[in-house]
Amino acid sequence: MTGSEESPSFRLAYVPGVTPAKWVKTWNERQPGIPLTLVQVPAAEAPEVLRAGEADAALVRSPVDRTFFSAIPLYTETTVVIVPKDHVITAAEEVTLADLADEVVFHPLDDVFDWDAPPGEPAFERPATTADAVELVAADVGLLVVPQSLARLYHRRDLTYRPVVDAPRSSVALSWPEEATTDLVEDFIGIVRGRTVNSTRGRTAAQPAADDKPGRSGRGGTRQTPAAKSQPKPSAKSSGRTARARTGGGKPAKRGKPRRRS
Repeated sequence: MTGSEESPSFRLAYVPGVTPAKWVKTWNERQPGIPLTLVQVPAAEAPEVLRAGEADAALVRSPVDRTFFSAIPLYTETTVVIVPKDHVITAAEEVTLADLADEVVFHPLDDVFDWDAPPGEPAFERPATTADAVELVAADVGLLVVPQSLARLYHRRDLTYRPVVDAPRSSVALSWPEEATTDLVEDFIGIVRGRTVNSTRGRTAAQPAADDKPGRSGRGGTRQTPAAKSQPKPSAKSSGRTARARTGGGKPAKRGKPRRRS
C-alpha cells in the first residue's frame, strides 16, 4: 500500500483538461477509509511528479515513456481550433488544416501536440502557456489548435471552437511507475476500466452466496439433473393404457338396458 499502514492514502495527479471526478466518486464509494488526493500538474511535469514519488498514478497525455512507466490508454480527444465568435471560420461546422493556412496560429510552449509542422502562419513569438494563447485569441490576433477538453477548460463567452478533422489528436492515459504497481494502483486500474466491485479481476473476489449451490439455477429455481431431463414425459395415450391396466385391462363392459318392473 501507499503511505503508512496506519493511514493509507492514494495520490492521483492529473493534467489540465482531464476530469477525474467520476473515477474519484467511485473510489470514495469503494474505499471510504482511504482518501484520494488530487494533484493537478502541467502536462510536461507529470512524468517527473511520478518519478519523484509525489503521486502514485497520473492521468496524463500520450506519449508515455514505456521504459519506466506502465500505461493504460483511456480515450482520444477531438482536436478543435479556438476562434473569436465573429470569425469567418464559425460559418463552417468543421475545418481542415488547409483552412488555417493563411491564419496566424499560436503554438504555445506547453502545446500537447507533436507537430511535424504546425499549421498556419507562425506568430511573432510563442506564448508561454495555453492559457496565455487563449487570451491572445480573444484579442483577435491569432487562432489556437487544442484538444477539445482544453477549449472547454479555457472557455470564454467571446470565443468558440470548431473541430479540425485532419489534425493530430491527443490521447489520455492512466500512468504509473512500473516498479510501483501497488494494491491501491490496481484498485484504481479496476475503476478506470469499469470493473465492478465484485469483479474476479479485482483484488478481492466476491464469495458465492450461501444458497448459490450447484443444484440451483441462475434464476433461483431448482435445476434438473441430466437424468431427470433425459426421461420423456408420458403421452396421453400411454397414460390411458396405464390407467386401464391398473383396473383390469381391456375395454369396459357395456351396460344392458334397464329391466322393466311388472
